[in-house]
Amino acid sequence: MKLNSLILFYFLSAALCQAQGKLAHVAYQVHGAEERVGIITLKNESLPQAEIHNLLSRYHADGYLAATVIYEQDHADTLHIKIATGERFNWLKLKKGNIPDQFLIKAGYDPRTFDTKPVQYQHVASLFDRLIKEAENNGFPFAIVRLDSLERQNASIGGSLNLALGPKITFDSLQITGNSKTKQGYLAKYLQIIPGEPFSQLKVNQAVKQVRNLPYLRWSGEPEISFQNEEATVYLPINDRKVNTIDGIIGFLPNEFEENKLLVTGQFDLSLFNVGGKGRNYQLNWQRLSQYTQNLRISAIEPMILGSKIDVGASFSLLKEDTTFLNRDFRIDFGYRILSDHYLKFFSRRQAGDLLATFGLQNLETLPEIADFRFNNYGLQYQLTLLDDVFLPRKGFFGAIEFAIGNKNILENTGLPSRVYEDINLRTIQFYAKVDFEKHFYFRPQWGMLASISTGLMENENLLINDLYRLGGLRSIRGFNENYFFANNYMYFNIEPRFYFDTYSYFMIFVDGGRLENRTQGLAVDYPFATGLGFSLETGNGIFNFIYAIGRANAQDFALNLSKIHFGYTGRF
Repeated sequence: MKLNSLILFYFLSAALCQAQGKLAHVAYQVHGAEERVGIITLKNESLPQAEIHNLLSRYHADGYLAATVIYEQDHADTLHIKIATGERFNWLKLKKGNIPDQFLIKAGYDPRTFDTKPVQYQHVASLFDRLIKEAENNGFPFAIVRLDSLERQNASIGGSLNLALGPKITFDSLQITGNSKTKQGYLAKYLQIIPGEPFSQLKVNQAVKQVRNLPYLRWSGEPEISFQNEEATVYLPINDRKVNTIDGIIGFLPNEFEENKLLVTGQFDLSLFNVGGKGRNYQLNWQRLSQYTQNLRISAIEPMILGSKIDVGASFSLLKEDTTFLNRDFRIDFGYRILSDHYLKFFSRRQAGDLLATFGLQNLETLPEIADFRFNNYGLQYQLTLLDDVFLPRKGFFGAIEFAIGNKNILENTGLPSRVYEDINLRTIQFYAKVDFEKHFYFRPQWGMLASISTGLMENENLLINDLYRLGGLRSIRGFNENYFFANNYMYFNIEPRFYFDTYSYFMIFVDGGRLENRTQGLAVDYPFATGLGFSLETGNGIFNFIYAIGRANAQDFALNLSKIHFGYTGRF
C-alpha cells in the first residue's frame, strides 16, 4: 500500500509540475463504502499533494486500510481525483503478547475495545504511546512497541503486541552544572532523582517544573541526560538567584506618654531562602507605627524532614492593637508535594486573644466585642502553582484554598463582671475558609495584566473583633491603611494592567474593589473601592516600588487629601 502511495505521488508531482502555479482547488469523489463528493480550496503555499495525503490518511485512520487515490485530470485551476475506499477492516483480536501485566494495566489496555471493532489508527497509536511512557518511567527509556504475528481473514486482521524493552537504566547521579550552591543531595531528594532507582522520564520532565517553582533557583540552559554503562546522569544548568531580602526603616520620635524618653518606630523585613543550600527558608517581619501598636511575624520551613517527602513549617505572629487587645498565632504545617505543581498542607494552629484594658467595662451587661479567647483548629491547604516565575511572574496561574475547624473557648476575664458570661456558650465550634486565585496575562513583550480575587468567611456564634480577618493595605485593598478593615466575610478583586519597560520593571494602573461584612460590630456591609497608579523598578540589588492610591469606603471619602502612597525599596542579595 505504501508503494502504491509513493507511485501515486510521483505521477501526481510530474503531472502537476507545470500547473503548480495556477491550481487553486482539489475536487474529489469518494466511492466504495461511502459515497461523497467535495472541493478543497488550496491555501497559500499549500500543495495539492499534501491535501490529498491528508484526505487519504483520514480514511486509513478510520479503518479503510486499502483506500487509494486514482488521478483523473486537472482542468483550469482544479485538480479532479477519485478515492476508492475499499473494505473497512476490523480487528480479529489484539493480543497482549509479551507485555507485562503491570504495564498493560497502567496503560489502560482492554482487549474488548479492539475485538471485532473497526481498525482505528489513533486508537492503536495512543496505546503504543502509553506503553512507551510506562516503559520510560520504569527504567526502560529505549523501549520499542510494535505489532507482531499479524494475520488476515478477509476484511479482518489480528495481531499481538510486542515490547522490546532494551537495557534497564538506573539513575547514576544528579549534577548541577550552573553556579548554584544548592547541595546536590538535597536537590536529588527534592526532585526524586535518587541514585540506583530506575530511570524515569516523568521525573526528569517534572524536574523542570519543580525547579521553576523554587524562587531561589533559575535555569541557565536546558537540562541534559547522559546514558553510559546502563546508568543515566542528569545535568541541571541552574544558577542561584538573588531573592534574599532585607528591608527596614527606624524612626526616633519624642515619646508623648513618657517624658525624656524616645519612641522607637519602624519596620524591618528579612527573608532568607535556601539557607545552607538545603532549601531552608526563614522570614522575619516587624512593624511598629505608634507607641502601643506593633506586629511581629516569624516563620521557618525545613524541607523533607528526616529524609522523608514531608516539609515541616512553623510560624508565630503577634499583633498588639494599641491598648485594646493582644493576639498571638502559632501554627505548624506539614506539607507534601503531590505533583510538581500541586502542594498539600495539613496544619495545626493555636490562636489566642487577650483583652488589654478593662477600665470602664465593669458595668457591662453583655459580653463586649473584644474578649479573651483561645481557638485551637486543624485544617488543610491546597496550592496549585502554574507560574512562569514563582518570584516575579509574568504569566500563569496560582490558586490556594484553605479550610480549618476547631474548638473556640472564651475565657472569663476577672476584670469584667461575671454576669456577662452567664448566657454565653463558652465552648463552641468555629471554622473558616479562604480562597485566593491569581492570574497573570501576557499579551505581548511589553503588555501584561494581573487579575486576582480573594474571598474568606468565618463562622461562630460568638465572633469577636479580635479574631476577625484584617484587610486593607498594599497586599489586599490599596488606598487604605494597613489592617484598616475588620471582616468576618470578605471578597475583593485586584485588576492591574502593566506596561513592561524592562524584563521585570513596569508601569501600572490598578482598580481594587470588594465586599466586606462585619457582623460582630453590626456595621453596614462595606463596598470599598480604590484606584491608582505606580511602577515597579528592578535594579541590580533590589526592587523599588511606588504606588499612589485613592480609596473610598463607608468610613473614608474618595478624596485627594486621604490618598495613600505605598513605596519602598527591597534589597536583594
